[in-house]
Amino acid sequence: MDAKKWLAGTVVGGVVLWLLGMLIWQVLLSGFFTANAGGATDLVREAPIYWAGILGTFAISALVTTALGWAGSFSLSEGFRVGAIVGFSLWFGVDFLHYASLDRWNLTATLADPILELIRTGIGGAVIAFVLARFSKGEVPSSG
Repeated sequence: MDAKKWLAGTVVGGVVLWLLGMLIWQVLLSGFFTANAGGATDLVREAPIYWAGILGTFAISALVTTALGWAGSFSLSEGFRVGAIVGFSLWFGVDFLHYASLDRWNLTATLADPILELIRTGIGGAVIAFVLARFSKGEVPSSG
């Protein structure tokens, strides 16, 4: 995969993942995670550091884009599958490492988070695959 294709997948995927993340964790399920918090208090910032959240989200998008490039298939279903596997595996590991050493969430939230991430990165992966497929077919005009 060339750099232009990788960058396009990463940027479009990053935007989609950011928006889905805001919808899932900030709008739809913020009450769920508050209700399933661990004993630690004052863990959530009053005002998020958006640049850090965006940077982290784009790193996940780059990982999904790279995995799709390695898979070499850019169908929507393959994009969803690869994105879901990457997102679930990544966050299952991180969430259980946090559960082992931090009192951030109870076990219910620790189990729910990677499942939600499976959905988010699955959708993001499908969108990234769509972008990569369009690049592969030459449907995106070159800038040079």
